[in-house]
Amino acid sequence: MQLTRFTDIGLRIVMALAANPEATHTSRQLADDLHLSYTHVAKVVSRLSELGVVNSRRGRSGGLAITDLGARAGVGWLARHLEGDQPVIECEGSTPCPLRSACRLRGALARAEQAFYDSLDQLTVQDLIADPTGATLLKLLPPNSPPARPHDDDAVQTEEVPSHEVRSIR
Repeated sequence: MQLTRFTDIGLRIVMALAANPEATHTSRQLADDLHLSYTHVAKVVSRLSELGVVNSRRGRSGGLAITDLGARAGVGWLARHLEGDQPVIECEGSTPCPLRSACRLRGALARAEQAFYDSLDQLTVQDLIADPTGATLLKLLPPNSPPARPHDDDAVQTEEVPSHEVRSIR
């Protein structure tokens, strides 16, 4: 199984914020510190905010912070919600597979996907940020440093990224 880039970025952001839950960071800071595209980070932060995993506050003293839900979330739960309900294999698309009525592959892949998520369900965000990862994240992310640019919003507004675009970085 392979996670989308969207989910990869989402998990990295949650880990970064959970490593120091007292600190706030801007989307731009996270993008810079984690070597990610700001546009992608903004879209992912919007989705994480919708899920209640990240708290986003605007203004000079605003920023992004992990919520209690985000800090204790299961990795499988996060991955499922960031990945969405897309099947592993598309059998019904615009040109349906002629084997779909007698296919055993779709069931096998569905079971493999379930096993993949079941293994992720064994982990929490806290497991992911245990040392040495947590210590490395703390070195990468300076706590409460000033915004990268004076005119940047300190947080991403959820309404700025329409929901149909949230998944577009896949």
